[in-house]
Amino acid sequence: MGSAQVFFYIFAGLSLLFSLLVVTRRNPVHSAICLIITFFFMAGVFVLLKAELLAAVQVLVYAGGVVGLMLYVIMLVKADEASQVKQSLGQMVVAAFVALLLFLQLGAVAYIYFSGKGAGAAVAEAIRYGGNTEGIGALLYTKYLFPFEVASVLLLAAMVGAIVLAKNRLER
Repeated sequence: MGSAQVFFYIFAGLSLLFSLLVVTRRNPVHSAICLIITFFFMAGVFVLLKAELLAAVQVLVYAGGVVGLMLYVIMLVKADEASQVKQSLGQMVVAAFVALLLFLQLGAVAYIYFSGKGAGAAVAEAIRYGGNTEGIGALLYTKYLFPFEVASVLLLAAMVGAIVLAKNRLER
């Protein structure tokens, strides 16, 4: 087992550990900090896989920008009050349903990966565009432009909604 494989298992294991901490911490600020650490370990995995652009995007955009905005919104909506809210039975049922859906999705991804039908087509398409950086850029701004913009609009709407809710609460 080579050193790259050892580092891959270390980064992947720590990434899984901190991602579990993200969803189990009661304090939203602690969850956001664990999310930042998870993003850094994922960037390490990307570097090991020779996807340096994805590693840089992971650190700059996600760890720097998105989590920074999330912390700003958490501070706006008074995290102390939000962490004291108890869950109802309906919320637990919805959470269990979403967890089941995510588990099924993970199973589908594992099936596609182990059956050999998965990433080969995407990698071949990225290589056709010229490799790592050029391939990602060409795919992002041609084939995947609409989903990229939809995700941007959804993130913006969620942030504006949180700010409006926080502003209404502060005015009262």
